[in-house]
Amino acid sequence: MSKIKVLVVDDSAVMRKALSGILASDPDIQILSTASEPFMAAQKISEEVPDVITLDVEMPRMDGITFLGKIMSQHPIPVVIISSLTAKGTATAIQALELGAVDVIKKTALDRNNLREEEHNIIQVVKGAARAIVRRRPLSHRPEQASQKPAEMSSMLKTTEQIIAVGASTGGTDAVLKFLQSMPIDCPGIVIVQHMPEMFTKSFADRLNTICKIKVKEASDGEGVLRGQAFIAPGGKHLEVRRSGARYYVRIHDEEPVNRHRPSVDVLFNSVARYVGSNSIGVILTGMGADGARGLLEMKNNGAKTIAQDEATSIVFGMPKEAIRLGAADKVLPLTQIGSFILSNYV
Repeated sequence: MSKIKVLVVDDSAVMRKALSGILASDPDIQILSTASEPFMAAQKISEEVPDVITLDVEMPRMDGITFLGKIMSQHPIPVVIISSLTAKGTATAIQALELGAVDVIKKTALDRNNLREEEHNIIQVVKGAARAIVRRRPLSHRPEQASQKPAEMSSMLKTTEQIIAVGASTGGTDAVLKFLQSMPIDCPGIVIVQHMPEMFTKSFADRLNTICKIKVKEASDGEGVLRGQAFIAPGGKHLEVRRSGARYYVRIHDEEPVNRHRPSVDVLFNSVARYVGSNSIGVILTGMGADGARGLLEMKNNGAKTIAQDEATSIVFGMPKEAIRLGAADKVLPLTQIGSFILSNYV
């Protein structure tokens, strides 16, 4: 098996050396080259095309977002953004994912105190990116904003009888967007775990809220799950669904990671299996690894309807593939058909 060839693009010599060392420590990865800015990177790509590019955002001569847009519109290559994500920068990271970046890693996690802990994550993300299916996107690719939500919508919201639980990881930001865009304003309440860094999920939820017909927000502990509303699990915290009488609500906590993730899809799905049971619908979307597969099986065993995204439309087929292997999915569907199938058959 040939090694995964990686091009590291960062204006910091220290960071280029650190990332190269981390990635080269894995026998399956080869550092093809490094570049301090996009024009140099473009020259390197013209000489030999890498399997994966790690890309900083703030660089001289051309910023990483502009360079990413050019890559994805001309010669798509899996790109992992490794950059400092401040409160201001998270919107930039959202833009990077919309332009086609496979994943985002916080550069602030790469200091000396955390470096060893993060090595495994960095390596696994790059390996997952090498398996990702990336497609050409026009430079103007940007989801259209939804028309203004009805002013009376908040008064229309009622306690949900059903709950749709969704899990996603690598490539999931675009998949979650497309799924939520298919939901009408009176859809069942939706709870979502998308593997993301801290300080990132609120910007993601806010962005989705401007695009989708339904209300989308980052979940807060104790909030009720309502029709026409979707909750995104906060980065760095688990999201569970609980029940009090006829009311479903979310519990947010920071207990130990599960499957190396917090939030974990399995944590969400297991809680839905226990407290919602046959009134729930489970959806597992594109992602690396196996988080959520066993939880989806638990949901199915407790009477839930379950769906996995198919291989052809998954950026990375790891999580859906494992769920299918376990027999956890009642249906395997293309991403564009999942929402309409739920609305026609389960709601």
